Amino acid sequence: MSRIGKKAVQIPSGVEANLKDNVLTVKGPKGSLDMTFVSEVDVKLEDGAVEVTPRGNGKRARSMWGMQRTMVSNLVEGVTDGFTKKLELNGVGYRAQMQGKNINLQLGFSHDILYEVMDGVEVKCPSQTEIVISGIDKQKVGQVAAEIREYRKPEPYKGKGVKYEDEYIFRKEGKKK
Repeated sequence: MSRIGKKAVQIPSGVEANLKDNVLTVKGPKGSLDMTFVSEVDVKLEDGAVEVTPRGNGKRARSMWGMQRTMVSNLVEGVTDGFTKKLELNGVGYRAQMQGKNINLQLGFSHDILYEVMDGVEVKCPSQTEIVISGIDKQKVGQVAAEIREYRKPEPYKGKGVKYEDEYIFRKEGKKK
């Protein structure tokens, strides 16, 4: 039994939710998002809450139950508050600058990297070593952050690279003399 799946997602005031043919559309102050449910779950929109229940007792139905409920919760949170991820650049000469909507990254390679930001995601560089990624879709925000981090992951000896703000880097000891 899914503990998360049992809880209904409350729709706050100022947010509209419409359910039609297994497609949930949520509109809020920050924008509008929609999602299509898998066939293994049933969805009900009653009394300002969305309730997800599994169809049957199969393994896939039970595993989709909690995930689909969490995705509905992310839709509601996205249109009300939005999502934000922060990245830090550590290393000598590692910089990030905005070029229009795109980001120019200098990460110790012989060339600069020009990262094109996808639609629905907003990126800011408050300083040369910080990148703030925000948007209403949690998946897109996480995807952009992961793609930028992938260019130069933090290494365990000096910690140089692109890391999440709250990420802990396990440090290794260098060679002994």
